[in-house]
Amino acid sequence: MSFYQQLQHNTALDRQKLLAAPIIEACRNGNINVEMYIAFLTQAFYHVSHTVPLLMTAGGRMNSEYEWVRGAIAEYIDEEYGHQEWILNDIRTCGGDAEAVRHGQPVLAIELMIAFLYDFISRSNPMGIFGMVHVLEGTSVAIATTVAQQLKQGLGLPAKAMSYLSSHGELDKEHLAFFATLMDKVEKAEDRAAIVHSAKVVYQLYGDMLRGLLEKSQ
Repeated sequence: MSFYQQLQHNTALDRQKLLAAPIIEACRNGNINVEMYIAFLTQAFYHVSHTVPLLMTAGGRMNSEYEWVRGAIAEYIDEEYGHQEWILNDIRTCGGDAEAVRHGQPVLAIELMIAFLYDFISRSNPMGIFGMVHVLEGTSVAIATTVAQQLKQGLGLPAKAMSYLSSHGELDKEHLAFFATLMDKVEKAEDRAAIVHSAKVVYQLYGDMLRGLLEKSQ
């Protein structure tokens, strides 16, 4: 079994728990309103705004033995730079206060997720950054395009209100193939363990945020 397959296998239950979040089913069924969508985009802004800094932090913590990884990180940075502004534009298009979001604070689950990643990368193993990549890109591929279609049909939102979701559903399909190839080059047991552990933590905390979205709306 390749490491990518092992990663998928070892986090399967975590992924199922996340995808079982009621908000995802509500989106698929069209049972969502604009306020719920803006609430999701708000939390997305807070973690996406840290994607590039986290990648840079991880790359800076790696020695020359990991130059092959730094090259991949550079590609990720180039792809991800500025995506938080896409989210703010989507929020504006939906009638939300983008500047209030920019200067606001995330919910506890996202704040903890961001803090965990910085700490784990700096204190334990920078390869843990790929646990985050595994969760967020995999989740995008699984739900982003479908959810965007439902939002368009159910809420009548224009395409420019879903630039983040629509782009990531398709973009991350390409990223996953690149990611799988990269993960299969990871040989050290401690690096593999770090990636699996990080993925499990991010699945839990990102899932907590998703589960909280519907609870707040009730």
